[in-house]
Amino acid sequence: MPAIFNALPGLEVPVGSISKSLARMWETPAESGAPASASDETKATQVNFVLHLGYQTSAEDAAAQFQTAVRFSRRYPCRVVVLCPMREDEAGDEFRAKIYGECHPGKTKGDLRCCEFVMLSYPMSSRRFLESQVSVCLSTDLPLYYWAHRFSSTTRLNDYKYLLRRAKRVLFDSSLAPADAGGYPWPDQVAVRDLAHARLLHVRQAIGQFLSGYSPDLLIRGLVGITAEHSPDFAAEARVLLDWAKARLTDCGAAPEQLAETLRPAKGATKGTLNLLFNYNTNGHRFSWSGNFTQGCARTLAELGDGPDELSSAIALLSPEAALSEAMFF
Repeated sequence: MPAIFNALPGLEVPVGSISKSLARMWETPAESGAPASASDETKATQVNFVLHLGYQTSAEDAAAQFQTAVRFSRRYPCRVVVLCPMREDEAGDEFRAKIYGECHPGKTKGDLRCCEFVMLSYPMSSRRFLESQVSVCLSTDLPLYYWAHRFSSTTRLNDYKYLLRRAKRVLFDSSLAPADAGGYPWPDQVAVRDLAHARLLHVRQAIGQFLSGYSPDLLIRGLVGITAEHSPDFAAEARVLLDWAKARLTDCGAAPEQLAETLRPAKGATKGTLNLLFNYNTNGHRFSWSGNFTQGCARTLAELGDGPDELSSAIALLSPEAALSEAMFF
């Protein structure tokens, strides 16, 4: 049996009557599990969102990502289509579908927001029919966002060019993706967003605001390289922070030879450690940012020709649903 599909909530319906079943779901919310009835106004959908649960997704992980999508939809009402491909060791050779709806209070009195979910289970032998099934499930004339979660290999993404080409944003998490995902020939590279980069928003803002107190010339004077250090659980975040720092220093006028990069494990680091250092050959020049996400604190040190400067601050990653919105819309 398809473990991922079975782990998700919802009412199973015939694949050929998904649209009619969605309409009936709002007429009988108690039967479908929806907490409140919905008018056409409250069901106003803003985006189409496809969550693709790859082969490496466990039943527990599938349920967790489903809840992330639910929390996201509370802020951005959407039609969510969850793709649940069946592994070769799972029995079944037909498409199956579930529907799920949820309503919740908005920001003001009388504001009720609703979202709709369609879950599709399918064997890879029938994947060629997936595009037509997904098209039926999506709301017309709305932007499409595609999240590929825990895909087993970049080669398998070639089977989903329909979604990759049509999506306004393509999302993946480099901490969970194959090592070569960054080099995959995405149909539209500009549309691709890494959730590891998105959840570091507050870190990027804090470092950027601190460094904005120095002139660009002072930041790159004597610069010979950048180093990112990390605990094992923050390797992906270290990579994206390193790439971000290189891009910002390039904007400041740094030459390529000044941006030699080093990515390495932090010695004796505890879980949740992430460090960023600028390397200088000018005596007394230094910059370092050290964060511990387990403790929720960070320390910034700089000495760039005008005496030492130090700042301690609280830090946190964006929540999964906030990282989704950051990656989708910004």
